[in-house]
Amino acid sequence: MSSIAAETYNHKKNMIKILPTSLILVLIAINTFGQPLTEGKVIVQKILAPSIQNNKGGEDPLRKISVYVPPGYSESTQRYPTIYFLHGVGVNDSLMLVWTGLKELMDKAIATGKIQPMILVLPNSDNRFRGSFYTNSTLAGNWADFIGKDVVAYIDKNFRTIPHRNSRGLSGHSMGGNGALKIGMLFSDVFSSVYAMSPAVLNWSGDFTIKNSGFKRLSKSKTEKEILKAFDDSDQLDETGFYAGIFAAMGRAYSPDPSVAIFQATLPVSFIGDSVVYNTTAIKKWEANFPVNMIGDHIDHLKSFTAIKIDWGRNEDFAHIPVTAMQFSKKLETYRIKHFAEEYIGDHINMLGGFDGRIYTELLPFFNTYLKFELTKIKRN
Repeated sequence: MSSIAAETYNHKKNMIKILPTSLILVLIAINTFGQPLTEGKVIVQKILAPSIQNNKGGEDPLRKISVYVPPGYSESTQRYPTIYFLHGVGVNDSLMLVWTGLKELMDKAIATGKIQPMILVLPNSDNRFRGSFYTNSTLAGNWADFIGKDVVAYIDKNFRTIPHRNSRGLSGHSMGGNGALKIGMLFSDVFSSVYAMSPAVLNWSGDFTIKNSGFKRLSKSKTEKEILKAFDDSDQLDETGFYAGIFAAMGRAYSPDPSVAIFQATLPVSFIGDSVVYNTTAIKKWEANFPVNMIGDHIDHLKSFTAIKIDWGRNEDFAHIPVTAMQFSKKLETYRIKHFAEEYIGDHINMLGGFDGRIYTELLPFFNTYLKFELTKIKRN
């Protein structure tokens, strides 16, 4: 596959394989003496998000959060650093946990000493059009604030975290990688380190441009149900349905307009018959929300981070990701903002989960290195 449609399509295929994979992970968790490794626990809770509560777009403000607490959490009084992980478009916290085997990865990493015990938080930011794009919207609610304010405040109040930016890391994959960079810039006083995995739609490029046929498909759609069905059923043979759903979600986040029927957003392009009409106001609003274009206004915030890392696959399914990730890295370099940027051999998802995947081999050690594990001399923030 070579486009954004591959993401949802491959998620669906991977879920089919989960049960045998889970059995293998259970067997791996048995040590040489036949005893299971000490396990952490996943706690699922719901919160009423103030940042989304009064939205005008029909989004549910009651949000689910999955929280991994390390082995021995219930028996101790210890406080822990926290990693926040943001999921991609079309999935949620539960699917990410199962698909990547995150609980098993955390258990083994802690048991083998690869990382010190930490808390891992996965908020559910799936919404009506399958993705919030972690953006504050006058229509759909303030999804950046949901992460940077609501979720962090709830976790610090209800779990034994170390409540300081130096002990909070922010990460995400695809749409979540975009969100990690965006929210990191907006909330540098809350998080101290950021890891963006295959961050999507950082800027126009390749498969993600205003010439994408998904815009025309969306402009011809008659109902919300039609848009969502095309998105959910899309595969490599019908990619425009996937793009149409993506653009509807992005429009609701970046250029909301309640007067527009169905998806309530003004798009960068529309059509009169087959003739294209460009909306420069909407284009500027979208581009203002692209993380590459946000760097210049957040230089000091970015320089305040302990560490920043971006990675992407050489054989990425979405042509824009390697190009725009490199753009982001080069722009950071221009401003002399220290960071790590790495291309690896892999595609959008095949090197993400599992014990040989990037979460286990790169992301967890990254935060183990750059987060603070001591509460002493740290004032609450």
